[in-house]
Amino acid sequence: MTEPSPTVLIVETSADEECPVEFLGDSAELVYFLSFAHAERYGADHPLAKASAIMKHRLGLKLGPLLKFGDARPDDPGEGQLLESLWQEAQPLADSARQAAEALESTPELRELTGGFPELPERLRELASMAAWAAERGAEVRLTYAI
Repeated sequence: MTEPSPTVLIVETSADEECPVEFLGDSAELVYFLSFAHAERYGADHPLAKASAIMKHRLGLKLGPLLKFGDARPDDPGEGQLLESLWQEAQPLADSARQAAEALESTPELRELTGGFPELPERLRELASMAAWAAERGAEVRLTYAI
């Protein structure tokens, strides 16, 4: 059995109740994907960056909601302000995560690029379910990570 990664994606909602949906596996692959998808615009050459480039530029997916995330532990007051700015509408995030999962599963080139991250589509679907749950309650979501 492998040890879970210390890297985790934290999904918060502004709903009045706790979200009953949770990640059923290690969310580190999701943090890596989001990070490389963000870095793709700066020329990152990692397979996850290449996969996100295909999703955005060739398949026309709107990954913006997935790219709105930050460090859960701010080091200074400016980063604390950034944390507050990360709240976003839940439905666009749900749609983006679901479409990314579908693209990963249905596009051979994406499957090849992300072969080292076999649980990524499932983690994206779980994220989509969390965001959809929040959207049904008119709540916002915030994505942060801890390493």
